[in-house]
Amino acid sequence: MTKILNHRISRRAVLGAGVASASLLAMPSVLRAQDRSIKIGVYGGYFKKSFDEHIFPEFTKATGIAVESIAEPTGEAWLVQLEQAAKAGQAPADISMMSQTSTLKGQATELWTPIDAAKIKNHGNLLDHFVNKYPDGRIAGIGAVAWYITLVTNTDVFKEAPTSWAALWDPANADKLGLLALASNSFLLEVTASTFMGGTKALDTEEGILKAFEKLAEVKPNVRLWYRDEAQFEQALKSGEIPMGQYYHDVTGLAAADGQPVRSTFPKEGGIQDSGNWVISRASTMVDEAHVFIDHMSQPAVQALMSRKVGTAPTLKKEVLDLKPEEFAAVSSDIPPIIPRYDLYTTKADWINQKWTELIVG
Repeated sequence: MTKILNHRISRRAVLGAGVASASLLAMPSVLRAQDRSIKIGVYGGYFKKSFDEHIFPEFTKATGIAVESIAEPTGEAWLVQLEQAAKAGQAPADISMMSQTSTLKGQATELWTPIDAAKIKNHGNLLDHFVNKYPDGRIAGIGAVAWYITLVTNTDVFKEAPTSWAALWDPANADKLGLLALASNSFLLEVTASTFMGGTKALDTEEGILKAFEKLAEVKPNVRLWYRDEAQFEQALKSGEIPMGQYYHDVTGLAAADGQPVRSTFPKEGGIQDSGNWVISRASTMVDEAHVFIDHMSQPAVQALMSRKVGTAPTLKKEVLDLKPEEFAAVSSDIPPIIPRYDLYTTKADWINQKWTELIVG
């Protein structure tokens, strides 16, 4: 449990808003092969350790291409480093895991070498939202890893599982909720739009976003904790002190399997599915090898291996996977997910953060 929780926190910290110092860059781990090698940037901590142990050796075994894995610093620090290095014609990593928001920001400077779909045999089996495209249709990134944020409850306090995100607004749940503290990691605007406004397209205009803010503000009397520290909320959820909220499906499931009185529920509107992409630096000279890697990582057997060993949700259609029902349920759901509006956190970030502070957490 501790290992998995640590890797979840490490990985999501990389996708957060913080910026790390260069000291967070770990020494590369190198798997030797005869001739070719490729540098791959991955989220640090237990997540990188899992890839080094379970994923990269299988790739090297299958292709003969060695992997030099590099732990990425947090937030957008890695995006900045890749951009600065590319201007000098250098690639700190040929391929990197990159958050959806950073992938979009990198498109603005053509930082990503377009991915040739013809070289990705399972391209047609990728779920559509895991193919990140430039405005002109070129592929900027392909889904690397995904995970869910769901509606979680303490089973001692809530004998029956809620069925809708609308439970967050129920007056009966006053002072009972723990919710993520940022607009850009809670995705509560998207939850509000999906639950009360017919879907996230309602956020296409500032008028729609403001309506979502007004509706979301109604949840404030029910919130005991706006949390940044995941461990703090997890402990309060287990004890029943804060018996409802939003949290990570996989970690909650592991806690339940460990005997804790917690459950994770995919509401009828869907769980929130967050994810990161594989992207290729435009400065990389290993484009062919990069395509071999992305092709390998998009195979059903490899996606299933990642679900079992790393705890990530698959980026491929369920029917091409050999995951048992209980294995799939541990990391994913058949209910269509709420996909975050990552575009809002690039084009309207300052305005949304200001309104979030004024109307929600201020």
